[in-house]
Amino acid sequence: MGTMADLRDGDHLLARRVIGCGPSWMGRAAPVVQEAAEHTKLWWATAGALAAFGGWRGRTAAAAGITAMAAAEVLCNAGAKQLYRRRRPPREWIPPEELQDRPDSSSFPSGHTAAAVAFAGAVTPPWPAAGAACAVMAGLVAAERVYSGAHYPSDVVFGGLLGLGAAALVRNAPKLLWRSVR
Repeated sequence: MGTMADLRDGDHLLARRVIGCGPSWMGRAAPVVQEAAEHTKLWWATAGALAAFGGWRGRTAAAAGITAMAAAEVLCNAGAKQLYRRRRPPREWIPPEELQDRPDSSSFPSGHTAAAVAFAGAVTPPWPAAGAACAVMAGLVAAERVYSGAHYPSDVVFGGLLGLGAAALVRNAPKLLWRSVR
C-alpha cells in the first residue's frame, strides 16, 4: 500500500509543478495544441493530407492511423475510463485561463494522448517519416494535457501505452484474422 501511495503522491507533486509552468512558448502553444487535438481534428486533418498527397503509402498510413485512433478511443473512453474513475487535478492548481475548457470525464487515462499515440504508432510502419512527424505532434498533445491541468502525468503515460496497444492491434489484426481463417 505504501508504494501505491508514494506513486500517487509523486504523480500529484509532478503535476503540481508542471501545470501552468514551463517554457514561455508552451503557454502560447498549449491553447493551439488543445484546440487542434479537440475531437481529433488534428488527426483527421493529418489523415486527409496523407491520403491526398502521399499516394498509396499515404492512403495506407491514413487508414491505419484513423483505425488505430478509433480503437484507442473505444478502449479508452468506453473501457478504461469506465473501469477506473479518477478526479482531475484540483481547480486551485490550474491557471484561471485554463479552467473554462476543463473536461468532466474521468481523468484516467488521457483519451487525447491515447488517440494521438495510436495514430502516430499506426502511421509509422507504412511511412516512417510521417510517423516521426506525427510522434512529435503526439508528444505535444501529451505535454499539453498535463500543462493545462486536464490530466496527471500518469494519465498521460497510461493513455500513451493504451495508444501503443491500439496501434499494435491494428498492425497485427490482419495477421491474426488470416491465422483464424486458415
